[in-house]
Amino acid sequence: MSYPQEFQGIAILDHKEYLHPKKVNFPPKVFGDHDVDIKVECCGVCGSDHHFAKGNWGDVPKPLVCGHEIIGKVVKVGDNCETGVKVGDRVGVGAECFACLKCDRCKSDNEQYCEHQVWTLSKAYEDGYVSKGGFANYVRVHEHFAIPIPENLDSVTSAPLMCGGITVFSPLLRNGCGPGKKVGIMGIGGIGHMGIMLAKAMGAEVYAISRSNAKKEDALKLGADHYIATKEEADWDTKYKDALDLVVICAGSLSDIDLERLPTIMNIGGKIVSIAAPEASEKIVLNPLGLLGVSISNSVIGSRKEIIQLLKLASEKNIKPWVETLPISEAGVAEAFGRMDTGDVKFRFTMVDYDKELSN
Repeated sequence: MSYPQEFQGIAILDHKEYLHPKKVNFPPKVFGDHDVDIKVECCGVCGSDHHFAKGNWGDVPKPLVCGHEIIGKVVKVGDNCETGVKVGDRVGVGAECFACLKCDRCKSDNEQYCEHQVWTLSKAYEDGYVSKGGFANYVRVHEHFAIPIPENLDSVTSAPLMCGGITVFSPLLRNGCGPGKKVGIMGIGGIGHMGIMLAKAMGAEVYAISRSNAKKEDALKLGADHYIATKEEADWDTKYKDALDLVVICAGSLSDIDLERLPTIMNIGGKIVSIAAPEASEKIVLNPLGLLGVSISNSVIGSRKEIIQLLKLASEKNIKPWVETLPISEAGVAEAFGRMDTGDVKFRFTMVDYDKELSN
């Protein structure tokens, strides 16, 4: 299959003008023996794309091509690829596109914590090339990060699983979510709504935790067994004392979460895991004595092995995130980021119509 030597995408050229993205052409990274090229079919829009675009995590090299919840078809395979990926395969790519795969972290299926990892957007490889994401007609990634998509999964609703989904699935999986466990999902938004579905599919008794009752109806539809509104129930911490085994914090920020009261609803040995990725300037304050018998940690995305497990679960349990589609274009990306500014999304965007806007 022939395709352009240069790729084309919708890019941020100035953080101050993030609501005015532009179509650009750009060269891909040098093709390696273990690389694959993927023609993008659709791409989810993650909260971290929004942070990158606005400059919330600092200034990054331009053009900034966001997008790291990618579904597409493989069009080229490196000579030394070993995963069995082949031309024509439908694959997904999440937030990571490279790791050394040689260190102890990589060898223990923790490549997302590799010191040499490269994010799918805005991260420099060793040769200085800065990665470009899935708001483009093609992406070039290491084969390890091109994950086969089960046939019965729809591309549009599967895209958000590649980052948002795996980001909540990994701590659920690693911390024993399953039958007999009481699991809280705190923050019912883009990632949190997937957390409810996944925790329920894994067999847990699920507690949806939000500030108000505004999302109660949605949370129950998603499969939650209980709902806690922390700003509207004055005694929520005493009412649910010692109730939960695990809480995954899926909120976009930690500044509005009462980390003094939250540990009281945990069993002894309970675990609080944050996957929040707030603005770089945010800090949290904890009372060490308040954590007696309870642990708190954070987590980031997941490994290839975990993504494959997630997709298998989604395939078997018919898990489909709530998605609204938008056309990939300057206007479409601007609308996505603008509506994310005001929280006007229930609960994820997926960019589509690539063939109509970007060169083939």
